Amino acid sequence: MRIKRKLKFGEKDNFGILTPDAISGLKDSIFGTIFLVILFVPAISLVVGAIVIMNIMLVSVTERTREIGIRKSLGARQTDILKQFLSEAAMLSSIGGIIGLVMAKLIGLIVTVYLLPTVIPWYAAVIAISVCAMVGVVAGLYPAWQAARLDPIEALRAD
Repeated sequence: MRIKRKLKFGEKDNFGILTPDAISGLKDSIFGTIFLVILFVPAISLVVGAIVIMNIMLVSVTERTREIGIRKSLGARQTDILKQFLSEAAMLSSIGGIIGLVMAKLIGLIVTVYLLPTVIPWYAAVIAISVCAMVGVVAGLYPAWQAARLDPIEALRAD
């Protein structure tokens, strides 16, 4: 390259050589950072969503204390109350996941029209909604546990 460019001895190179290893290292450093961002942003969103779901379920337990007392006085077991509130939390977060999936699909259609083709595989949609449901169950454990532990007499007095 130095002969081809007619560079004299001791002159600085006016060219650069990129080896496949250098290109691979550059690609790994760029995509490594992108991968971390892609991993942490949804994780933070899931934690925030779980906190919101837990707060919503705690308010629901507080507002429905009398209903829980009536159900328990009529023979509902702690597991029945627990299952009810856990299924409500899972349903709440699953609906949020479905709304997010529909929005992602719509944005994907717009990106497909103007930039590049995008596809959301069916298994990714199933995994996403399953993760949302699991986050809802985990976030709803404490409120459901509190609802199941309510004393029926105290719950009927509450208002």
